[in-house]
Amino acid sequence: MSTIQAPKGEKSRLRTGAALMTLAGLAFVGYAVIFLVLNFTDAFLELGIGPEQVDKGRAEIEAFSPQLYHYISHLHIAVSGFIAATGLAVAGLSWYGVRRGERWAFATAVIVPVVGLAVALPAHYPWGLATLGHLGLIYLAVLIFLVGVVAAYSGMRSSTMTRH
Repeated sequence: MSTIQAPKGEKSRLRTGAALMTLAGLAFVGYAVIFLVLNFTDAFLELGIGPEQVDKGRAEIEAFSPQLYHYISHLHIAVSGFIAATGLAVAGLSWYGVRRGERWAFATAVIVPVVGLAVALPAHYPWGLATLGHLGLIYLAVLIFLVGVVAAYSGMRSSTMTRH
């Protein structure tokens, strides 16, 4: 196992970075909850998506095709589940692994959301769905996550650290 023992300054950066990464993971979970709840309200569409992006609402979609409505609803539920699962994975890996200097936990905590975001974000731009209202909370969580990644990495890579 690749656990790192660090001097006090590096350990502080590592713990601060891990805490920020954990906070960002929990923010992903919060976003997923909002995403899920909106599916069951009259809003139906995702946070920050309105008539400028989609010209039909819940009632119109359901009236046009109940099967399409149920299909879209099931996608909202599934996506919210995967966003929450990603957030929980990042939070758990960060709090219990990165904070202890586990390199495997750091690598996994970084790779998991990067893969999810690399797949999900590009599809928002061609169709005008990348509104600040829709992606703003995710961008904020990613910014917090990146600050945490830099701090944790800085705390992990110090040349004065010894491996055990």
